Amino acid sequence: MNRYKQWASREYSLKNRLLALIPAFFLFVMILPYVLVILLPRLDALLHLPNLYYGVVNIIIGVPLIMIGGIYGFWSIYSQLSRASGTPLPMMPTQKLLIDGPFKQCRNPMTFGTITAYLGVGILAGSVSSIILVLILGGLLLTYLKKIEERELEMRFGEEYVAYKNSTPMFFPRIKLRKN
Repeated sequence: MNRYKQWASREYSLKNRLLALIPAFFLFVMILPYVLVILLPRLDALLHLPNLYYGVVNIIIGVPLIMIGGIYGFWSIYSQLSRASGTPLPMMPTQKLLIDGPFKQCRNPMTFGTITAYLGVGILAGSVSSIILVLILGGLLLTYLKKIEERELEMRFGEEYVAYKNSTPMFFPRIKLRKN
């Protein structure tokens, strides 16, 4: 926890925050989708796993998941960069607790978006291995968030975070429709 405290005590310029996101961009927007779409379907073939590609069905399910996930993911990153002087990276965390925008709907909208988008990619690829990898990595990420990041946020933001945690779902967004 001391390392998180050290990281959180320093505020970085927007330029430094954007530069720090470049490697993450390549990993999450280029490398991981390549693994899910190209490499893991090949592994499916080697292991004689069934191909789950059913044409338009995969498109009807996969594309909306990718779009919804992308919206939540990028909206979260934008909010962290523009309104909280931080990034999604643990070594450049936000300097204030975000409880509006996508964070009003759930505490981890970027995680929701990421898992949802990658699940859409796996479905679009029709790959059993891709879907399994997304679910495993998603489960590990949620475990990390619950066991480590939540404690760190409680330490940094105190009662404000505890109240937010008690009133906001962790993963699945709670979307309230406006009444006229």
